Formats: sequence, structure tokens, C-alpha cells
Amino acid sequence: MIWKIAYKKNALLLCGKETLLKETFTKEIKKRGKGRCAIKMSIENEYEDKTILVTGGAGCIGTNLCRKLAELGARVIILDDLSSAYEWNIPKVKNIVFVKGSILDEEKLKRVFKEKPDYVFHLAAHFANQNSVDNPETDLMVNGLGTLKVLQYAQLVYVKRFIYSSSGCGVYGLDSKMPFEEHDISISLHTPYQVTKLLGELYTNYFHNLYGLPVVNARFFNVYGPGEVPGRYRNVIPNFFYWAMNKQPLPITGDGTETRDWTYVDDIINGLLAMGIKEEAVGEAINLGSGKEHRVIDLANMVNELTGNDSGVRYVERRDWDVKRRLLSSIEKAKKLLGYEPQMEFEDGLKKVHEWFTENWENIRRSAEF
Repeated sequence: MIWKIAYKKNALLLCGKETLLKETFTKEIKKRGKGRCAIKMSIENEYEDKTILVTGGAGCIGTNLCRKLAELGARVIILDDLSSAYEWNIPKVKNIVFVKGSILDEEKLKRVFKEKPDYVFHLAAHFANQNSVDNPETDLMVNGLGTLKVLQYAQLVYVKRFIYSSSGCGVYGLDSKMPFEEHDISISLHTPYQVTKLLGELYTNYFHNLYGLPVVNARFFNVYGPGEVPGRYRNVIPNFFYWAMNKQPLPITGDGTETRDWTYVDDIINGLLAMGIKEEAVGEAINLGSGKEHRVIDLANMVNELTGNDSGVRYVERRDWDVKRRLLSSIEKAKKLLGYEPQMEFEDGLKKVHEWFTENWENIRRSAEF
């Protein structure tokens, strides 16, 4: 059922009705934005005292985003079912509220949207490629239907901005030209995760085009940083650190010359915060990457050196869906629209990940699932 939000004496009431008309929604958005020039306002002023919902806020990107928003004076609500994250990883500060639940759960959605969030950062997802190959129906439910449900509620409470976490590693294909530019997406994809991440963009575009919902599609490239717990379906960098700190050889799928555009999480956060206030970003898909390539073998050698692991590497067969030997983002659009400039050098970012692993090693050891 689609729910309508009704206002009476500033109280938020939920009642089972039809969706709001496009004209009503657009009028309210203009009313709430009147007299506000987002471009000229600082990030600190814009997010202070605002209510912000972060779905999937217990993950690596989410925890770092929520911590930053809390520092900026926002009231942050996290909705996360902890299917691939852990409560110990959530920042323990007074202006962050954690609600355990799925984006498929209507009661949980009503609970968090009753707080009338000003902004929604939709990070929740069934992650990622191999997990989607193993569990395609769950992938479609969470990344497809779950995203649709969050969009419906966001529309009904007139959010100022809806930022969707898409995947630059997913929506570009073998037929896309590198460095990947935003207009050059592919429909020749290789995993359900890639399909549903593109589906999410299509849904956000639909809500923007039909209802005027102010959306931004953030296309992430190989995000890494403190806060990501290793595991069977997690990214290569936390897994490499886990295996290296256990003195195991690091498994490389392929020959190691494959490249990725690894992007430090703080640079991603800066891009996301800008997406929330830059009017030029509304209705756009924007790459958030480092704009640099690094080889997998070089990553493995750096991790082994940082951890003092003498076990080296081992080579394993490439997975059937893993067909992209190189990944490289064009970040010219992000620079132009957001003032985005990645700051973290790859080696320095890896050192910070190692520091986080060392400080949280006992929790990581208990939580890692392979």
C-alpha cells in the first residue's frame, strides 16, 4: 500500500490514501526551498539542525557519513537491518538514532519517515556482485522493491533531496568507453547487482520526472576506508587486510594486472554532502571516484608490506562475471557541479584502513564471515 502524509497542526499523520498529486508535491518543495540559495550556503550551515535519514547507515560509507553529519549538527536516523553490518561499528553519539529494520518493512519505514526527514541518503543495498549471483531474488527485492518503497515515502514527506547510491562499477559495461562518463551507461550487464543498481537509477529518474522529487544518483567507484568489516561478499581491500593480518597469502583473481579506481571513503562523503546542497546536481547522475587506476598486484604488495605479511600472494581463477580488466572514472562532471576534488592518496588511505583494523581487531575477528 502507498501511504499519504497529511499535516494537521504540525502533527504528522499516516493514513492509507492515494499518492499526492504532482502539483501539490512540487508546490510544497518550492515552499520549503524559498529564499534558500544552497550554492552560497556552507555545508555546515545547511545540515545543522536538519533531520537526515540514512538507509544502510551501519556500513562503511554509512557510518562515516553519519559521523560527519552528526559533527555538522544534524539529527541522524539510521535504518539498517545489519544483514551485512554490525551495531558495534555505528558511531555512539547522542544525535544519531539507530533503528534496526529492513527497507522492505512497512512498519519500520513508517516509523523513520514519521520523523519527517529533510534529506534521505539511500545507501541500503544487497551487496554486491557475487552475492547477487548467489541470491538473485533477494537482490531484486532489496535493490529493486526496497528502493521503490523508500522513494515512495520520500516523495510523500517532501524531502529536500534524495541521494541514491548507485554503482560506477555496475552501470558501465564492456561497451562503455574509459574513463567512464555519465552518459555512457550499458544495458549489457553481467550480474543481478549491476542490473538492480541501474534499475534504482531508473526509479529515481521516474520519481524526479513525474513528481518533481529532487534526486541525485551517486555512482560510487570501489569505495574503501575505515569501517568496512571483511567477509565473503565484501570488497577486496578489507579482505586483503584480514587475510594479511592472519598471515595468509592474498588471493588474486586473474593475473594481478587488473586495475580498479579505488576511492577513499572521506572523498565519497565530501561528494555526497555536496550533492545534498548543490542545486545543479538535482536530476543528475554523477561519478564519485578517484580518477586514478591502481593494479591489484600493487594493492596486494602494499597490504602485505603494511601488515608485515611474508606469505605473499596466490593466483586463483577469475569468476565468470568478472569481465572488466580495468575500471577508471571520469570525475569532470563532479568537479564542475560539486566542486569535487579527491584528497586522499591511495597509499595513505591504506594506512588509515590498517590503523582501523588494528584498533578494532577483536571486533573484526568476531564479526568476519567467510
